[in-house]
Amino acid sequence: MADAVNERFDLEGRVVIITGGGKGIGKVYAQEFARAGARVIAADIDGAAAETVADEITRRGGAAFALRTDIAEPSSTEAMAAAAITRFGAIDVLINNASLMSVLARRSWLEIPVEEWDRVMAVNLRGMFLSCRAVFPAMKAQARGKIVNISSSRVWDGTPNRLHYTTSKAGVIGFTRALAREVAEFGITVNAVTPGMTQSETQVQSSSGNYLATRIAGRAIERAQYPEDLVGAVMFLASPASDFMTGQTINVDGGKAMH
Repeated sequence: MADAVNERFDLEGRVVIITGGGKGIGKVYAQEFARAGARVIAADIDGAAAETVADEITRRGGAAFALRTDIAEPSSTEAMAAAAITRFGAIDVLINNASLMSVLARRSWLEIPVEEWDRVMAVNLRGMFLSCRAVFPAMKAQARGKIVNISSSRVWDGTPNRLHYTTSKAGVIGFTRALAREVAEFGITVNAVTPGMTQSETQVQSSSGNYLATRIAGRAIERAQYPEDLVGAVMFLASPASDFMTGQTINVDGGKAMH
């Protein structure tokens, strides 16, 4: 009889930190990794939302806990990594999902306040940098680790009117490639995913029906994209099945951008 789960795809017992794990797509990542048997840390600046996600996972028999984490602050990301080690004894996977996006107004680049530009870069790029640095000692010590960075398909077509967000997500790809070369010797892989516009709970609140229609137009698979559509690619990059992949970017947008 075949094994229930191919060991290359087995996430049972893996310790997975998901930033932005309290809401939107991050919430779905947390739920689905827990269903796959992973031990999940939902880290979110909205601590109450993270607690709700962790409590739900625990009620269903999974292993999870929540942390209020501001990824733009070094002390907060260091506390996140320390808590994961204290609670679960390892850090196997970091999903860098947290970012500023849905709260940003869609407007001309000439109208973006400098302070808003700086805040987007602080969260979307500095936050990723700090989160990776925080988990690196644990991954280096165990000689393995998976880092999955969430970028955006906006970088492939230069989607306008959130120039700071698009720019930060393009930076994620460069960050991914360079970091992959710096940490490979320690058994750590670093890859990225570029989601298309995804109908998460946070995105729905900030998008009109007309805007959604424009984002669906041109997809080979002509339908809305949902958080569940991203789970497979992210889990693959978090599993042993992708051990010989690093510095790569997987586009998941229904076939709108092909590269």
